[in-house]
Formats: sequence, C-alpha cells, structure tokens
Amino acid sequence: MAAEMYLPRFFIKQRFAMTTNRYEIVAANPDGSEGPLMAVAQQKRLAFKEEVTFYTDDSKQRPVFSFKARKKLDLNAGYDIYDENRRQIGFFRKDFGASLLRSTYHVEGPGFAGTGQERSQGVAILRRFMDLPFLTIHFDFTGAEGTPLMSSERQFKLRDRYTIDVPDQRVDFRVAAAIGVGLDALMQR
Repeated sequence: MAAEMYLPRFFIKQRFAMTTNRYEIVAANPDGSEGPLMAVAQQKRLAFKEEVTFYTDDSKQRPVFSFKARKKLDLNAGYDIYDENRRQIGFFRKDFGASLLRSTYHVEGPGFAGTGQERSQGVAILRRFMDLPFLTIHFDFTGAEGTPLMSSERQFKLRDRYTIDVPDQRVDFRVAAAIGVGLDALMQR
C-alpha cells in the first residue's frame, strides 16, 4: 500500500537565520534538479519542546504538517508527526542508549516501522569530539524486515543541505520530511 503523499526524492535546505533554524523542502525532478517548493519550516534554536510546523510557503498562511516532542528534556524523546488536520501520521524517537556511539532513531508510520542509524561509525565518533562542518552525515532507515525505508544524506555546503531518498512507498513524504528536519535540529543540540 502506497502512502497518502509519496515522494521518492526531495531536498531539505537549511537557510541562515540568527535565532531560528529555517528549512525549505523542495521536490526533486526526475533529472535530479530542484523541483517545486513543498514546504517551509522554522524552529527556534534550543527550543526543547516546541512544535515544528511546516507551511506551504513563507507566508505561513497554511500549515500542512508538523511534529512535536511528547516530553521536555527526555533523552529518549518521542516526536509525533501530524497532518494538517492534527491526525497523527507517524512517530520517531531517538534511542539514547544505542546513540552513544552512533546516533540511532526509531520510526513508525501506517504499515511500517523501522530503525535509522548513522551510516559511518567513524564519522559518528569523530562528530562527537569535533564540530567539523565538512563531515558528510548520512542516515539509513530500514524496516523491520530489513528493507530500506529512507535515507538522509548531508552534502558538503556552506549551509546544511540534505537529499532524502524514500524507496519504500509506504513512507509518507510528510513523515520523511519531519524526520529529515528533526535529524538536523536534534543533532545541533
């Protein structure tokens, strides 16, 4: 069964803002170039329990999905993902114990559940001791049956830019976008 809103590849671009993390979610064209703007999001830096809302554009007139932490200051915090009508469409959480050496997250959505982890153990360990902006941080999420759900690959750019690939059609675009933005925002804390 395919997700309600399936998009096989898109980009997350972080924009410079002094007090906030700003993100643009852009669809990928079949040739790999940037396609239409799918959503924009903004999150206050160091806000531990804040809902991150995604809008259709910078006017912020129409919210299209969001994610919100269940608890404040919980090392295994869970984040519920909601559609524009406030119906839960997914969930992700950091696995604190498994993340000591390599960041690990669990994800759930309609018809699937899986785990994502940093691809490189070496980069994961290096990142814990040094903030090196040129490090390429990649996450791979696999389903319980071992099939790929999605991946997030950070490109070497002045501002963070990620390519999100979603080979599993059960993974809703909004769930994948929330996880992609969540990974970036959570790793900056």
